Amino acid sequence: MTTGAEAPAYLGVSRSLSGRIWRARPAEEDTVRRLQMSQGLSEPLARAIAARGIGAEAGDAYLNPTLKALFPDPSSFMDMDQAASILIDALVKDRPITVFADYDVDGASSAAQLVRWFRAMGKTLPIYVPDRVTEGYGPSPAAFRRIRDSGCELVVTVDCGAAATEAIAFAATIGLEVVVIDHHMMREGEVPVASALVNPNRPGCGSGQGMLAAAGVTFVLLAALNREARQRGLFASSPEPDIRQWLDLAAMGAICDVTPLVRFNRALTAQGLKVMSSWRNPGLKALLEVAKASGPATTFHAGFILGPRINAGGRIGRADLGARLLSTDDPVEAAELAAELDALNASRKDVEREILDQAVEMVERQSNQANDPVLLVASEGWHPGVIGIVAARLRERYRKPTLVIGIDRAADVGKGSGRSQPGVNLGRGVQAAYEAGLLIAGGGHAMAAGLTVKPDTIPELRAFLCEALAEETEEAAAQDALEIDALITTRGADRALYESFQRMAPFGPANPEPSFAAADVQVERPQVLRGGHIRVTLSDRSGGKLKAVAWRAEDSEMGRRLMNDGANLHVAGKLKPDDWQGRNAVELEIEDVADPRRAEGG
Repeated sequence: MTTGAEAPAYLGVSRSLSGRIWRARPAEEDTVRRLQMSQGLSEPLARAIAARGIGAEAGDAYLNPTLKALFPDPSSFMDMDQAASILIDALVKDRPITVFADYDVDGASSAAQLVRWFRAMGKTLPIYVPDRVTEGYGPSPAAFRRIRDSGCELVVTVDCGAAATEAIAFAATIGLEVVVIDHHMMREGEVPVASALVNPNRPGCGSGQGMLAAAGVTFVLLAALNREARQRGLFASSPEPDIRQWLDLAAMGAICDVTPLVRFNRALTAQGLKVMSSWRNPGLKALLEVAKASGPATTFHAGFILGPRINAGGRIGRADLGARLLSTDDPVEAAELAAELDALNASRKDVEREILDQAVEMVERQSNQANDPVLLVASEGWHPGVIGIVAARLRERYRKPTLVIGIDRAADVGKGSGRSQPGVNLGRGVQAAYEAGLLIAGGGHAMAAGLTVKPDTIPELRAFLCEALAEETEEAAAQDALEIDALITTRGADRALYESFQRMAPFGPANPEPSFAAADVQVERPQVLRGGHIRVTLSDRSGGKLKAVAWRAEDSEMGRRLMNDGANLHVAGKLKPDDWQGRNAVELEIEDVADPRRAEGG
């Protein structure tokens, strides 16, 4: 097999208008042939599946993922049996329990699963979600004190707690028992002394399920709770909760936390989307209606329609709104919460747009750092709830690691969030800055990081990160490739082709959505849409017409070229359904554009 680094440029595109090389996604030829024969697939589809590391023997499990075949033994998770035993004991003894959740979708969907399971068992659990601005991330001694003062005896943290060593130690001193359900990376030797700590990324855990979001770990916990309750005879006189009804919540966490959709996590998500498609959860149904969306659930519904609205409460509103929405069975309450979250999401977009515009101006005009290895922008008054989104937008625009810092001058502190480019370990760079004494706090992983810094130290921090990550950034830029799965024509890009590749869904990390390229297409009827999007019609020698759209492209070189009516281009992107007014067609979401005249051999 030719590796991606060795492969020739696809269509000769060694440098697109976004500065990337195009390459065919590499696949083993023998695996492609065996998948074709064993699964009855077309060559392009078999190639795309093989290119995602799926062997012929795993083809059926990939195309037809089931929980029965892939569900892990709950006991394989360190402390899972202990956690289940503690929680069932508390249920039997009617001990007061509180669920402590993170303020994002994964935290909300994890909390809602626990609340719903205990509700089915006749017990009501309150939810505590810390405020992002005033309390920060995760458990704190002050929060645990408030929970203990409310009469609670046992706290279950979900999507947080694995790093809360100090807070959990404090909880023990006030008689508050803590069980942790988390998935975040943990350092060797830094394990909080909780009554049980379930985390597939805990050192020593042998479950092999480190790709799960907290919502996935919580779903496995529900299976462990059912098993423990069954062994104690609790279902002799009452029905056993069917945890499959809450798969939609597990899928929400997996998709919105951008976890690798492989093996069990893929099955969990695929089956969860089927459950979600019935829209039986009042909160999800209310959100769908307020967003004026419809149809069977997809990763797009979860990640781009429902998820941002659920997250809006934690970003700029009341932190517990999302968890309350996903937990309620009252359609009236669900409608009210959905309307509030929808309004907050609209406000979040306005705040995000304003900060993004200011940040772009800083990069390009004020700080003159557009060519730096790392982008770092900072300003007073930037809302901490949206700086992560702005960092992601800047990374997408400039294709390099980016940090955005909001400064609170009164407190003399800056809170920052960063997003990285593949190949650049931003978390390691931030950790190095912390060890160098440039940060009050900081950490993260390869693709994302957070930090707290003194405002006066920001120039020194920028210089440090630029030097520390310069080599990685240069190498990443050289390897920055758009991987193509198949070549299409405007006539051949039809609904049948789209639906054949949908057998690969759900898409996400480790199972990217297929990318298609079209060669020598002509741009017709370009128009700018509200929001800076560009819509065009593409035609080629096959005689077909293909509608296409490039999101937020107006101010880019790609956008300027697409606005040139009659331009001849190579384009690459993803096929999407086009059902407007009953059409059963497709359109292309353009990711990148190249000039055929500048292509090698072109």
